[in-house]
Amino acid sequence: MFFVIFLRLAYIQVVWGIDLQAKASSQWQRALPVKAYRGNIADRNGRVLASSETGYALYARPQSVSDAEGCAQSLAPLLMVSYDVLYAKLTQKGVSEVTLARTLTARQAQQVRELNLDGVYLASVGMRNYTYGDFLSQVLGFVSSDGSGQSGLEAYYDKYLKGLDGKILTETDLVGKELPQGEMSYVAALDGMTVTLTIDAVIQTLAENALQLAMYQQQPQSARCIVMDVTTGEILAMASKPSVDLNNLPRDDVETLMKYSRNTLVTDIYEPGSTFKVLTAAACLEEYRKGNPRAFSAEHVFANNSGSRIIDGSKISCWTTHANGKHSNQTLSDALNNSCNPIFTDIALSLGRETMYDYLQKFGYGSVTGIDFAGEQAGILMPESAVTRANLARIGFGQTVAVTALQLACATAAAVNGGYLMRPYLVKEISDPTTGKTVKRFSPTVQSRPISSQTSSQIASMLQRVVTEGGGKNAYIEGYEVGGKTGTAQKFVDGALAVGKYVSSFVGFFPASSPKYLCLMIVDEPQGQSYGSIVAAPYAGLIFGGIIDYLQIPPTSS
Repeated sequence: MFFVIFLRLAYIQVVWGIDLQAKASSQWQRALPVKAYRGNIADRNGRVLASSETGYALYARPQSVSDAEGCAQSLAPLLMVSYDVLYAKLTQKGVSEVTLARTLTARQAQQVRELNLDGVYLASVGMRNYTYGDFLSQVLGFVSSDGSGQSGLEAYYDKYLKGLDGKILTETDLVGKELPQGEMSYVAALDGMTVTLTIDAVIQTLAENALQLAMYQQQPQSARCIVMDVTTGEILAMASKPSVDLNNLPRDDVETLMKYSRNTLVTDIYEPGSTFKVLTAAACLEEYRKGNPRAFSAEHVFANNSGSRIIDGSKISCWTTHANGKHSNQTLSDALNNSCNPIFTDIALSLGRETMYDYLQKFGYGSVTGIDFAGEQAGILMPESAVTRANLARIGFGQTVAVTALQLACATAAAVNGGYLMRPYLVKEISDPTTGKTVKRFSPTVQSRPISSQTSSQIASMLQRVVTEGGGKNAYIEGYEVGGKTGTAQKFVDGALAVGKYVSSFVGFFPASSPKYLCLMIVDEPQGQSYGSIVAAPYAGLIFGGIIDYLQIPPTSS
C-alpha cells in the first residue's frame, strides 16, 4: 500500500508537476500585461516611416477595486466612456483583469495617476506613428486598435513587427486581491523587429508629388504609379492618389477607409491598351530569332493601306484615319512608334493562339507576381480553348485581357532588362534592433526568361525611338536614353464600353542601352484630353528627371 502511495506521489510530482505548478501560480498570482513596442518600418536608406511612441493602456482588477461607483464616476469624463460601461467592467465577476482603455496619452495617464484609484493600473504601450502621414499609405497599411497589423505591410509582416508581450506578476489572495507584502516579478517584453523596405523615400516623394500634380491638372478619378529597379525587381516607389492619412484614419467610415487605403496597383485590374504591345512585339522578334516561319523580322514591312482589319466580322481600326497614306507601310519599330493596332493584330494572328498564350504565361500574365503583399490579383485571361480569332487579334494590342499595374510593370521590365522576369518585392531585410543582426534577407529572384538578351536589346531600342520621335516624346529628357510606350484604353462599365471614360498610361525606362529604372504611370478617367502621351508620359518624365538629379546620374548622350 505504501509502495502504491509512493508511486502516486512520484507521478504527481514528476508527471503532473509542471501543470500543477502552473495551475497553482494562476490561483495566487495575477499578471498585468507589458506590451511590446511594435518594430519600425524604414526605407532602404534607414529613414523611419513607421514607429511606436510611448502610450499607455489602462487596466483594472475588479477584486481590488474598493469603490467601483466612485472609480467609474472619476474615469468616465477622462476616458470619454459612459459611467454604465465602466461600472459594469469594474464590477465584473470571474475575471482577474479588465481593459478600460487601450491607448491613453501621457497627459491622460498623468491624470489617472493623480486620481490614485485602488485596483486601477497603467501599463506602457507603443502607439503607432507614421512619420509622414499621407505617404506610402496604401503600402505601409495600418494597425488595429489593439496594435495588430490590419492591412498592407503592417499585416503581411505582422509576426515580425508585433514583438512578444511581457508581464508583471503579483501575488494575490484567494479572491484575487493583491497581497500588501506579496512578491512581484517582471517578465520583460521583446520589442518587434525592424523591417527595411526596398522603397527609397526620395523616389517615393517624387512619385507622390507627380501624382498630386496629375490629380490637379488632369482632374482624374485617381492616379497611380510604380517605380522599380528592372535588374532586381525591387520596388522603389509605389503610390496612389487619393489616399489616406495613416495618423488620422476614417475608422468610423469603413467604405471610405477601404476605398482609399487599398493598394490598387496590386489588387485592381484593367485593360492595358497599347502598353501591352511591348509583349506582342517581343514575342514576334523572339519567335523570328528561333526560326518560326510565322514570325516577322524587325525589318519586315507591314502593308497597312486601309488602316483597319475585319476579323470574323469585327472591325479593328487604328487610332488615326490614315489620311494621305499615314501609317500605310511600316516596320515593327514604326508600328510601335505609331501605336498602330492593325499591325499588332496581324502579328498575334500570325503567331497563333498557342504561341501567344505561351508568351503571356512566360511574361507572368494570368498569375500573381508573388510580391510580398496580401490581396494580389492574377488578372484575367480568357481560357485558351475559348479564344476566337477576333479575341486573339484584340489581345495583340491590349484588349480582351485584364492585368494589374504590377503585372504590366514586371512584364515590361522583363522585355527590356535582358529578358528576365523578376519577382517584385517590397522588403529588403528584417533585423533585430537590439543586436543589429539581420534575421531575414530578401534577394532578387528570376521567375522565368521569356526572351533572349538580343531580343530584349532590340525592344529597348525600339521603345527609345517611341520617346525620341513618337507618342512618348513628353517623357523625353535631353541627354538621356529614355524608352517607353503609351497606352489609352476605353473603360468597361457594367460590361459595356463607357463613352468618354479612359485609362491613360505610360510605361517608361532609362537608360535604354542598359535599363535600370522603370516607371509606370496610370491616370484613370482624366478630364479633357485622354491620350497617355499627354496625360501620363509628362509625369513619368518628371519622376525620371528627379531620379537623375537625386542620384547625380550623368548624361548618356550629348
